[in-house]
Amino acid sequence: MKLSKLLLIKNPKSGQGNSPLKEFTELLEEKGLSLETRELSHEVTCDSLLEDAKNFDAVIAAGGDGTVSAVAYAMRNQGVPLFVFPAGTANLIAQNLNLPSTAPELLEVLLEGHTLLADLGELEVEGEKKGFAMIAGAGLDAALIKASEDLKPNFGAFAYVLGALKQLVPRTQQFKLTLDGQETTLEGASVMIANFGMANFRLPVTSGIDPADGLLTVVVLKGKTALTLLPTVIDSVRAKFNLGDPLFADHLETYHCKHIRVETTPELPIQYDGESLESSTPFEARVLPKAIRFFTRETREEVKT
Repeated sequence: MKLSKLLLIKNPKSGQGNSPLKEFTELLEEKGLSLETRELSHEVTCDSLLEDAKNFDAVIAAGGDGTVSAVAYAMRNQGVPLFVFPAGTANLIAQNLNLPSTAPELLEVLLEGHTLLADLGELEVEGEKKGFAMIAGAGLDAALIKASEDLKPNFGAFAYVLGALKQLVPRTQQFKLTLDGQETTLEGASVMIANFGMANFRLPVTSGIDPADGLLTVVVLKGKTALTLLPTVIDSVRAKFNLGDPLFADHLETYHCKHIRVETTPELPIQYDGESLESSTPFEARVLPKAIRFFTRETREEVKT
């Protein structure tokens, strides 16, 4: 792959300012690569920053998962590969792609030029559409993310743990799911629509999530509180290290579909790739097959769960 002209989309508010982005851009310049940098802000949208993306050999998205998803969605179906530079709090998309963390190693991945063609998800709420690469959802996961937002500047990734501690009050929520036209109703703590399927430390959310199969994986977490997550974490660790079949499979309900509508009683908060929405349920989500090409050393088999 020829790489000479690169576009960097940078979110200056991502993370705590401790990513090796400056070192990375200096290494690019030392290699003689042309790099144009554009910054995201409240006044400037990803769509406007990426109108001419086809004029570049590759785009680099420097930020957290929300930034990466916004950039990927804005350049969907354009054929230009996207390099994920982990500069946010959790960087789950970078973890799913198994990207390194140091500037020299990241540069190696970029220059090697290996890519993976992947799906994206599209979330629609009250007529407004957002793209997601990782997971969108409603219920416990969205409440956890919302509770952690004010804590991120001081606590980084640990803010999610503190946010979970705020979600210990029992709640009963009913989910009505319409999956490719078929309705089902059940109770649980959260419904997640996954494209990529690994959480922190590359632990699988559940098995059978494939970001390149043209389908979304719908995961309903049963139970009422954040403590419901504990058995799921145990099974994720067992799956990570091939320690046998899940012990708590009855804590999850899993479906695969191209399109889903989610209705809840009561209305619940919504998140997509770590970003909270002001709107609440209902919402719809659909898969955008083979919409983006990511730089990674991984094969499709290696990014499945």
